[in-house]
Amino acid sequence: MRILNSLIILFITSHLMGQNAITNFNFTKPPLEYDNIHIQRISSDSLSSTFVIWIKQKVRLHKHLYHRENVIIQEGSGKFQLKDSIYNVSAGDIINIPKNTWHGVTKNSKDVMKVISIQSPEFFGNDRVFKN
Repeated sequence: MRILNSLIILFITSHLMGQNAITNFNFTKPPLEYDNIHIQRISSDSLSSTFVIWIKQKVRLHKHLYHRENVIIQEGSGKFQLKDSIYNVSAGDIINIPKNTWHGVTKNSKDVMKVISIQSPEFFGNDRVFKN
């Protein structure tokens, strides 16, 4: 009986831990009021950090000295600058940004732009450099 109870507890614990690893980005919401950008950290460890970012107007041109970033556009559209090139981006697009690369976006859709940002290694915000 002890073995059966232990197996049940192990199954329930592993099942619940697996559920915590799943996030549905469709249900993440920003606060009712915020300035131009709202960032919500979803997960983070030594290898990477994942954020949901809501953009009302734009993200200024900047780079990360030690981080690579992947941005997935979830909602909205805009003009994304990567180095010296500008791309039209919209929901479903994925942008791969190497470390030390200038990038930024200006929203051109009616609604707020919502993106998923995955940075590696873990991101603490201390290597972001804005362009004047």
